[in-house]
Amino acid sequence: MRKIAILAALAAATVAAPAFAQDAPAGEGRVEVRGGIAWAEGAEEAFAGVAVGYDFDLGDTAFIGVEAGADKVLAEDTDVFWTIGGRVGAKVGDAGRAYVLGGYGFADGDDGAFAGAGYQHNLGEKVFAKVEYRRTLVEGPDVNFAGVGVGFRF
Repeated sequence: MRKIAILAALAAATVAAPAFAQDAPAGEGRVEVRGGIAWAEGAEEAFAGVAVGYDFDLGDTAFIGVEAGADKVLAEDTDVFWTIGGRVGAKVGDAGRAYVLGGYGFADGDDGAFAGAGYQHNLGEKVFAKVEYRRTLVEGPDVNFAGVGVGFRF
C-alpha cells in the first residue's frame, strides 16, 4: 500500500508541477488506457492498463516526458505492475511522436527496470492512439509487453 501511495504522489506532482513554473517549456498532460499481449518463457496472456503522464516540448522537433502507470496481466494469481518512468523522442510530422522509454516497475515480488519504444499519433485535437513495446527486467523471467492504447491530451 505504501508503494501505491508513493506512486500516486509522484504522478500527481509530475502532472501538477508545470502549473507552478512561469517559464516552463510548453507541454501537455495525457491519460490513456492500453492493452495487448504479455509473454515470458513460452507463456503469453492478455494485459490491460492505464497511465498518466506529462510531455515537455523541446523545440519543434523533440520532447521529453514522465509517466506513471499500472498494468495487469489478465490471468489468475497476477498482481498489478506499477510503473514510473520517462520517455524521450522526436515529433514526426504534425501528428506523430516516436519515442524510447524506460523506468522502474514493481509488483509483489517482481521489481525491476523496463525499457522500450513506441509511436503515438494524434487522431484529433485531443485524442491519440499509440503502439508500444516494453521489456521488463524483473527478478523472475523477463516479461515482454506489446500493446496498443488510446488516450486524451489536456
